Order: sequence, then C-alpha cells, then structure tokens
Amino acid sequence: MIDKELPGFGEQMRAASLKQVPTAILSRQGAGIRGSTLIITLPGKPAAIEVCLDAVFAAVPYCLDLIGAGHIDTDERRIRSFRPRS
Repeated sequence: MIDKELPGFGEQMRAASLKQVPTAILSRQGAGIRGSTLIITLPGKPAAIEVCLDAVFAAVPYCLDLIGAGHIDTDERRIRSFRPRS
C-alpha cells in the first residue's frame, strides 16, 4: 500500500505508548508515503490515538512539504510543529 516506509513515526508512537501501557511494543503503529500522501496508522482507542499523534505531529507539516503534499501551517497555541531553518 505504501511506496516508502517512515519507520521513525512508528518507533516514536510506540515509545510514547510504552509510557502508558507495557503492551505497546505489540502495536502496529506506523507511517509511510504513497505518492504525495502521508499515511499514518493509529491504534483503535481514542486515548491511544491522542498519545500517538502528540508524539509525532510536530514532524507532519515538514514531512508534507518534503513529499510535495502541500504546505500547512499550525496554530502554535494549540500544537507545535517543526521546520528546519532554510
């Protein structure tokens, strides 16, 4: 389904989840790219989804820039994002 896996997303989501539950190492969270689409697989529980997205979202806007998916801005008062300085 994906053209390129982004293993860092899954690693970070599992690390964040592991702080909550010891079975997080069994989960299949991950991310990858298909064309210019970023696909992030998340757990089924709403609380676990929040933990996972909080762990990786800072990288999402820059990732979208890199894959040509378009530029998005975030409201830093709600959620932070990171883009390296040019």
